Amino acid sequence: MPSIRGLREGSVARQMLQLQVLVVLALVVAAVALAAYDARRDVRADAADRAVAVARTVADSPTTLSALASTDPSVRLQPYAERVRVDTGVDFVVVMDLDRTRFTHPEPDRIGKPFVGDLGDAPEGGTFTQEYRGTLGPSVRSVVPVLDGNQVVALVSVGITVDRVDDQLRQDLLLVGICAAVVLGVGVLGAWLVSRRLRRQTHGMGEREMTRMYEYYSAVLHAVREGLLLLDSEGIVQLANDEARRLLSLPEDVVGRSVHELGLPPGLVAAAVGDTAESDDIYVAGDHVLVVSSAPATWADRDVGAVVTLRDHTDLQAVTGELDVVRGLTDTLRAQTHEASNRLHTVVSLIEMGRPAEAVDFATEELQLAQMLTDRVVSAVGEPVVAALLLGKTSEAAERGISLSVDGEVPPGAVDVPARDLVTILGNLIDNALDAVAGRDARRVAVTVGGSGAQLKIIVEDSGPGLSDDDARHVLERGWTTKATSDAEGGHGVGLALVGQAARRHGGSVEIGPSTLGGAAFVVTLGGTS
Repeated sequence: MPSIRGLREGSVARQMLQLQVLVVLALVVAAVALAAYDARRDVRADAADRAVAVARTVADSPTTLSALASTDPSVRLQPYAERVRVDTGVDFVVVMDLDRTRFTHPEPDRIGKPFVGDLGDAPEGGTFTQEYRGTLGPSVRSVVPVLDGNQVVALVSVGITVDRVDDQLRQDLLLVGICAAVVLGVGVLGAWLVSRRLRRQTHGMGEREMTRMYEYYSAVLHAVREGLLLLDSEGIVQLANDEARRLLSLPEDVVGRSVHELGLPPGLVAAAVGDTAESDDIYVAGDHVLVVSSAPATWADRDVGAVVTLRDHTDLQAVTGELDVVRGLTDTLRAQTHEASNRLHTVVSLIEMGRPAEAVDFATEELQLAQMLTDRVVSAVGEPVVAALLLGKTSEAAERGISLSVDGEVPPGAVDVPARDLVTILGNLIDNALDAVAGRDARRVAVTVGGSGAQLKIIVEDSGPGLSDDDARHVLERGWTTKATSDAEGGHGVGLALVGQAARRHGGSVEIGPSTLGGAAFVVTLGGTS
């Protein structure tokens, strides 16, 4: 809603209305002035042409020559001249001798008196027109010769008074005025309609308010840490702030392009252009793990597009992965504590029963099995965090009745890959494999790690149902999962996408194929540098 100051200064719509009305008024006034000038010129030119035409008609009439040959020309010429004057609507028709003596006149008492005014070149056979003040007042008159063969024998002057000309001009100007009023009314109405539409579009704000709003809007967009995308109802990007461009690696010319043309993950595109709101869904885009929220944008109960917010949770997701490892180790230690307690009770019971030799054998055997597992995992993977992860997953698998084997050897520091990324890759692949074999008759998972120069290869195989060719193509996309839909919506479907992201970050790749165990095999190859 516009402020009091904005109302006092005048909205943009009001200023536009005033400017348009002034422009229309100026154009109408200029048009009326030009039309009046043209009308005045045309009326006088028409009067002069009419006077010349009537004068020539009288001069060429046989009646005129016949009357001039008589002893008293006025007797025959006066009635004829008056009849012509009345019929043609002129104000006077004067036939005169070459010495200016009038033979006819609208006022009979002026017959026989000299003609007042210039004759121009009419006595020499020419045609002369002028605007002159005579005995009847100002008039537009013409003078033409009366020829008998090639000899000028008399002159004819026909005139139209300026008052009559002005009457015609006033009629023309009245029509011009009516047209001008109509044009002005239509122009003002059009300006008002445009102003009304502009007022709705600018919400009645003044120019200073709009300037301040744009400045604040630009400052906020560049200051917020979340990415922001605004899409219209057709999925065309109307706005993308700096953070959105960074997180999604958007091109400079992103505004005005369809979100489908930007190479974004299909799931993210579907969330952006969907009809329903989404809140805090996780998507993987390039090297970033994003928490995405989208909501339809409406104005005055009208759908105008969608608002998409993006938050970078890449680091948080990595820390969460490490926390999951620690939580898994904690659960494993808790289970092992419980198991150790059971074993200790067994040893104590054997001793109480007087069977110490069996107690020693039982305790020694359990210790050797645990130590062998630990030695095998630690020798295969020199990285302590990864070794701890594998030990925890081995114990978890044992609790679930799954055989998990770890083979290979990676000396500490052989490959320059952060432990955080190794935990992400191994943890998600093993979890996926354990879930895949759950409920199967043969439940086996094999993990093979090996380092060679600047490369590290990780292979995780399972005896699960395997993957179809179509699933293998989409398995690394966000949202793909073998779990139930409700579980997927609860956060699954991201782990394998994170595996692909971590592999790409270190110049590696992920290949999916059939396993010798009967299920699926994931082969991750990592480079030595990120």
